[in-house]
Amino acid sequence: MNKTKEYLIPFIGLKLGKHHFEYQIHKAFFEIFDYQEFNNSDIKVNVVLEKKNNFLELAFKHKGTVNVPCDMTNEEFDLPVKGKMKLIVRFGDAFNNDNEELLILPHGEFQIDISQYIYEMIVLSVPLKRIHPGIKDGSLQTEALTKLKEMTVKEVKKEHKKEENKENIDPRWDKLKQLLTDK
Repeated sequence: MNKTKEYLIPFIGLKLGKHHFEYQIHKAFFEIFDYQEFNNSDIKVNVVLEKKNNFLELAFKHKGTVNVPCDMTNEEFDLPVKGKMKLIVRFGDAFNNDNEELLILPHGEFQIDISQYIYEMIVLSVPLKRIHPGIKDGSLQTEALTKLKEMTVKEVKKEHKKEENKENIDPRWDKLKQLLTDK
């Protein structure tokens, strides 16, 4: 049985014009694609299909949250995601989805499976580096963060650095500097 059956849109019986579809995406949707990066998700996807005489135009828009682990502390948090995407569906001799904005379906097709496009749109809207908002504002207190703070290099006093620099200067440089000032 096809697991993405609810994401099939039969466009053959639709009238010309705009048609609205709405989907609620949860963790089970990503399990279809064997994607394990999200602990949970609650995303609302709106799809507007505009049927024209010889092609279809799809506008995808999503907004919601995905529960992911933080890359620094491994603490789980709800990351807000949103995005949009457009897809044009034309009809031709053979199926072709090489272009990310254009899909060519064979003549005689009567439905389109949009699950792959929803999946890609959501996954690509998640940033590569996922950092807990509590780290940015300093309110998150975890064992991992305290360990990271302990391991950071402490800043050396500036005066101590200047003294070290003076001791390490080669005396020949002083002779060369005198040549410049003796003019």
